[in-house]
Amino acid sequence: MAKRARRTHNPGFKAKVALAAVKGKKRLAELAEQYDLHPNQITAWKAHLVDGAAGVLGSTGAGIEAAPAVDVKLLHAKIGELTLENDFLSGALRACEAIELANERPLISLISFLKDRRVAGTHSQTLSKAGLLSAKR
Repeated sequence: MAKRARRTHNPGFKAKVALAAVKGKKRLAELAEQYDLHPNQITAWKAHLVDGAAGVLGSTGAGIEAAPAVDVKLLHAKIGELTLENDFLSGALRACEAIELANERPLISLISFLKDRRVAGTHSQTLSKAGLLSAKR
């Protein structure tokens, strides 16, 4: 006997089968035959439906998660941090554009500028592998 491929059922189908099991008009074996499912699967969906019904109908709203409280000070601090970073990076971009306009070989000038500042020291292997930095220092 060949194995049947694993099937996935959408939530609407599961709810329909579980509601039919809760109603009790048909026996579990009849429902299993009608929907081509195993009786244990129907029992599991029925139990899940019954367990979740208390959360849906309860006055406490346990089934529905409340939105987390928003810390406005934290959000304002993050906005300020990102604004500062944005201003810094836009200034760096303007500096790079100025170097590009002043020189014929802008990338080499930028690398030598970074080397002078010892910024590219740790990244020299990466730059040399990419062919952007000569072997001589």
